[in-house]
Amino acid sequence: MQLGDGRELAWSEWGPVDGLPILFCTGAGMSGWLGFGASYLPELGLRLIAIDRPGLGLSTPHPNKTLSSWVDDTQELIQAHHLDDVLAVGFSQGAPFAFSLAERSLVKAVAIVSGQDELSHPSLQPLLHPDVARMIAALQQDAVEFERQFAQMATADGLWQLIMSMSAECDGLRPAFGDRLIYESEMFTQAYQQALHQGFSQGAHGYARDLVNALSPWQIKLENIDVPVDLWYGALDTSTVHSPDFGATLALRLPNVSHIVDHEQGGSILWTRARDILVKLKSHVSNTVV
Repeated sequence: MQLGDGRELAWSEWGPVDGLPILFCTGAGMSGWLGFGASYLPELGLRLIAIDRPGLGLSTPHPNKTLSSWVDDTQELIQAHHLDDVLAVGFSQGAPFAFSLAERSLVKAVAIVSGQDELSHPSLQPLLHPDVARMIAALQQDAVEFERQFAQMATADGLWQLIMSMSAECDGLRPAFGDRLIYESEMFTQAYQQALHQGFSQGAHGYARDLVNALSPWQIKLENIDVPVDLWYGALDTSTVHSPDFGATLALRLPNVSHIVDHEQGGSILWTRARDILVKLKSHVSNTVV
C-alpha cells in the first residue's frame, strides 16, 4: 500500500482474510516473508500479517525511522484495511517494535517471543555479554558513526552466520530441542535465508537503523503498557542479544504480564510452540476454547 507521505509499505500474510489480525514484528534484518504457525491459522481463525519494516524487503526506507514512525506507518495500515481487535507478536529484534504498538494502544495484546530486551536499561548492565556491552557503549558514544559502520559492513549472509553462532547446539541430553537442529534443517535454512536476503535487498541501511532503534534507550515506557503481554522464552536460548534473564526484568516492568520460560526450548520457540503462542494470544480477545 502507499502511505500518506508517498512511501510504500509491504507485507506478507497467511490465514483467512477475515481472521483475527495478528501483526508479526519480525527478527533482525528480516522481511515479512517468513511467518510462523501457518498451518494453525485457519482452525484458529487468525490472519498473520508480517510487515516489511521501512528499508527492509519491499518497504520504502523512512528517512529517519524511529519506533514512533513505525507505529505511525502501522496505524495507516490498520486504518486502511479496517482491522479490528488487532494483536501483535514480536520476535527477537521485533520486540521493541511490538511493544511500541502496544504503548500507543494500537493492539489489544502482545506476545514477545525470544525477545530482545531494552539492553541499555541500567538494571541489565551487569547481565550483558561483553560484546553487547561494547556495542551499546559505541552507540552511546556516537550513534551516527555506529549506524554508518553497520550499514557498510552488514550483509544477509553475515547476519545468518551470526544468528547460527548464537544458537544453541544439541546438549546431548535433550538433542531434540537444540536450536541448530531446527535452523540447520534444509527447508528452514532456505526459508530464513530467503527472508534475510529480501530484508537486505535495498542494502543494509534498514537493518542498521533498526539496530540503532533497538539498542538505544527505547522511546517508550513499558510501565505504561496496560494491555496483556505474554513473554515467551526458552531457557536453552544462548543468543546474547535476547533478554539476558529470559524476561525476568521485563516482567517486573509490565503491569499486565504472563511470563513463560520453557526449560525444554531455545530461541526457536516461536516455531516449536507456535500453536500455544497463538492460542494464548487469541485468548486475550476471545473466550473461545480451542
